[in-house]
Amino acid sequence: MIGEEFVALSLTPMLIGMLAAIACALPGNFLLLRRQALIGDAISHVVLPGIVVAFLITGVVAAVPMMLGAAGAAIVAVVMIEAIRRLGRIEPGAAMGVTFTAMFAGGVLLLEQSDTSAVHLDVEHALFGNLESLIWLDATGWASLFDREALAYLPVELPRLLIVLTVVALFTWVFWRPLKISTFDESFAQSIGVRTGPLGFALVIVAALAAVAAFDAVGSIIVIAMFICPPAAARLMTNDLGTQVAWSVFFATLSAVIGYVLAGYGPLWLGADNAVSAAGMIAAVSGAILALTAIAGPHKSRSGAPAKG
Repeated sequence: MIGEEFVALSLTPMLIGMLAAIACALPGNFLLLRRQALIGDAISHVVLPGIVVAFLITGVVAAVPMMLGAAGAAIVAVVMIEAIRRLGRIEPGAAMGVTFTAMFAGGVLLLEQSDTSAVHLDVEHALFGNLESLIWLDATGWASLFDREALAYLPVELPRLLIVLTVVALFTWVFWRPLKISTFDESFAQSIGVRTGPLGFALVIVAALAAVAAFDAVGSIIVIAMFICPPAAARLMTNDLGTQVAWSVFFATLSAVIGYVLAGYGPLWLGADNAVSAAGMIAAVSGAILALTAIAGPHKSRSGAPAKG
């Protein structure tokens, strides 16, 4: 019975949280080393107005228009950041900050002024997602994993995030060498023919794809945390890029699993009656892992040293 309950109520939310965390952590490694970690934060905020506009145009909460709206908003944000940086001649962090706060505020205003009372689309949903509700009620136990009829009723977020993670992983694998070279020495990369401009833009688009896919299921809290915390914690564990990426995947997975379990059972263990937000707890656990690596990581004393390929 415990197995049946776990498969139906906890397996899919936990897997969705893991896939979202890993999909964001993979490009987060390169954004962190390029000192562009705030781009993940910016993207996770700017998708909100795109989602709201898509709802206002179509009148329905559907995956395709929401994804298109969010992707469009992410591309607009990238263009705005670059335009503000070049025209205003200010540093990239400031350009990102101006863009994502302005667009997120616009999305909140659109939500408040539009009639979204009949659908599950509000500021709380945008922040925390709906991870706890992504259950698999048609599952009757572990055998359902091999039952085509039951698999047809899996939450749509699971295959969607699996596809996105595959795309992110393939991009990282195919462009590993140019990404590595351009991340550590852009001038050298240009001298050997690497088109660093389009490659950097492609990296941001891939990060935007991961953020958009994860946004509806887990909200902006997890997206922001996973772009930064697992890669930063992994950076404190090693100076080798390949090992860092592996550590970041491990930390992202660990955060999702421990965070989801603690959100559901932690308050009960402490005598409380209600569970807490899974998204918030997963983000908190990722922050705790980063704090632990900062205190006791093997490379904490050399955190400023350049990573190796």
